Amino acid sequence: MKNLIKIILLSAVVSVLYTACDKVDDLPYYENGKKPELTSSATTLAPPAADSNKTALTLSWTNPNYATDSTNIKFVIEIDSTGKNFANAAGKSVLKSLSTSFTAKELNTILLGKGYAFNVPVDMDVRVISSYANNNERLISNTVKIRMTPYKIPPKVALPASNRVFIVGDATTFGWSNDPAPAFPAAREFAKLDETTWGGIMYLKGSGAWKLLQTQGNWDTQFHMVNGGTSATGSFIQENADPGFPSPSVAGWYKIILDFQTGKYTVTPVSNDLPQELYMTGDATAAGWTNTPPVAQQFNRLNSSEYGITATLAPGKYYKFLSTQNQWQPQFGGSSATGGTLGANYGSGSDPDAIPTPSAAGSYKIKVNFVTNTYTVTQ
Repeated sequence: MKNLIKIILLSAVVSVLYTACDKVDDLPYYENGKKPELTSSATTLAPPAADSNKTALTLSWTNPNYATDSTNIKFVIEIDSTGKNFANAAGKSVLKSLSTSFTAKELNTILLGKGYAFNVPVDMDVRVISSYANNNERLISNTVKIRMTPYKIPPKVALPASNRVFIVGDATTFGWSNDPAPAFPAAREFAKLDETTWGGIMYLKGSGAWKLLQTQGNWDTQFHMVNGGTSATGSFIQENADPGFPSPSVAGWYKIILDFQTGKYTVTPVSNDLPQELYMTGDATAAGWTNTPPVAQQFNRLNSSEYGITATLAPGKYYKFLSTQNQWQPQFGGSSATGGTLGANYGSGSDPDAIPTPSAAGSYKIKVNFVTNTYTVTQ
């Protein structure tokens, strides 16, 4: 009887093993998808601001034919500057659909976010990447190039009604004084760099705070930092309130840039002291090449970082700028008769080129800007 039981149990085990080794049907095979082919409704875009809410661009692409329901397919549209290889692309995700559209405002936001200037066309690359909903099997389309022109939008912070900006605060050498008279010294005023940007080179004490005024004697129209800003960067608004902009912890000369278009400010140290005076010297001047030019060859200080002078110039002559009487350095110059980059020697380098006079004799306005390190010469 025992032997019979053993035989039955053995038969059962063999049966189970045999069944377990039976071959099942192959798993279903899904072929790979095909990269989508992208097409664009336009290759050049320059919408006016009035059309900001209208559709400016429509993109379409072919079905990648994944072996799944279309509801499980994701598409990511990428837009970046031509030649950047989509390293910093703006993205937009689309599910199910084989097309999408952008309003003029959406594209304008992308372009301005990359720092492009108003009304200047730029080349942008566009592509679409398909994948399963879980991002598997990413397939990249062809790249379409589109020339886009950003339109002008109102600045984030309203421009100063006075068209002027002054600094105030105990972080500066001017203190918190805001009396209506006497007039602020030129050193307190920022230079207007373009329609929406002001800049200046200011001495900051390493402690305290500063703010911005647009009208001498009026606190109500001041600008101050937005909470969260630092001594180096942040946002600002127009409001009679705190907080002020904190001074950097190290005293010294700093370049301050105020961008009203974005409502942002930056504060960066400069390696050399700002010249407090400026003179012309050279054979283009009455006094010739001397490091003690007369008062008649001294520039007028226009603001914190710009100097100007009107001079009569004859062709075939040369001149430079000096900042200190009886010294050849600091010395400034350039290579163009009409203006350009300002070369400099503060005492430890090579002297810059002497500036050639224009080909036509006459009276010329010469302006030197130490924020942009440029000079201009206009008749």
